[in-house]
Amino acid sequence: MWRISSALAGLFRSRNITNVDQLACLLGDPRETLLASEVVEALLNNETYFFRDHAVFDHLAEQVLPKLAKRRSNSKRLSIWSAGCSTGQEVLSLAMVFAQNPSRWQGWDISILGTDVSQCVIEAATSGSYSQFEIQRGISVSRMLSFFEEAGERWVATEPLRSMTRFQVHNLLDPPPYPGEFDLILCRNVMLYFDGPTRALSFERLADALRDDGMLMLGMGETSNAQTSRFRDTDGQFSLCKPILQSRPFTEKQSQFDGQ
Repeated sequence: MWRISSALAGLFRSRNITNVDQLACLLGDPRETLLASEVVEALLNNETYFFRDHAVFDHLAEQVLPKLAKRRSNSKRLSIWSAGCSTGQEVLSLAMVFAQNPSRWQGWDISILGTDVSQCVIEAATSGSYSQFEIQRGISVSRMLSFFEEAGERWVATEPLRSMTRFQVHNLLDPPPYPGEFDLILCRNVMLYFDGPTRALSFERLADALRDDGMLMLGMGETSNAQTSRFRDTDGQFSLCKPILQSRPFTEKQSQFDGQ
C-alpha cells in the first residue's frame, strides 16, 4: 500500500486525476478501455538486471543444470521458464550460461520461456535491445562484446542467444502456459509482494508447470516452507524446491508443446 501513491503519481498527472475515488469511478466507465492496463503497468515493479545474484547463476551452471542434463541425457532437451521476467535480462543471462559452454551443450535443444504480466516489458524483452546503462548492470565487458552487438546507442542480443529464448504475456495466477513440461522454473522476487492466498495459488500454478523431477528456484530469502503443500525445499541457501508428486491431468496445450 505504501508505494501506491508514488507509483500512480505520473498517471494521475497525465490523466488529470486528483484522487483515488476519481480513479475508481473512471475504472468503472466502460469507455475507459486502456486505463486499467495503464494502472497495472504503473504499479508493477520491473527492477531487474543481468546475472542478478551472481552466486545463483554460478550454482545453476555448476550444480543445477548438470543434474538436469544427466536426467535428460536421452532426449537432450531442456525447457526452462522464467516467470516474472520483466525486460528479459534473467532469460538472456540463462542463455549466456549455455552459450559460454558450447561443447557441453552441443546437440541439445534449449528452450527458455520468459513471461510477465506487463505487455510493455515483454515487448522490450522480445526486442533484445538495451541501453548503455542496462547493458552494464551485472554483465562483464567480455560478455557484452561476445553476446551483444552495438546498434547506435543501444546493444542488441546476438541471434545465437536469442534463438534459445521466447517471450509472452502471462499472468502467474493463470494456468501455466505448458503444463508439466518445464525442467526448471525461475520465479525469483515475485511472490514477495503477494499475500498468503495469492502465494499459495502461485505455487499451485508453478507445480502444475513442472515435470515431476523438475526444479523451482525462488528468490534469495524466499521459501516454500509453510507456504504450500506442492513443494519442499531442497536447498535453503539458493531457494531451490522440488515438487511433491501429484497426479496431473493431460491437457491439449501440453500436447501442442510436445509437437514444437
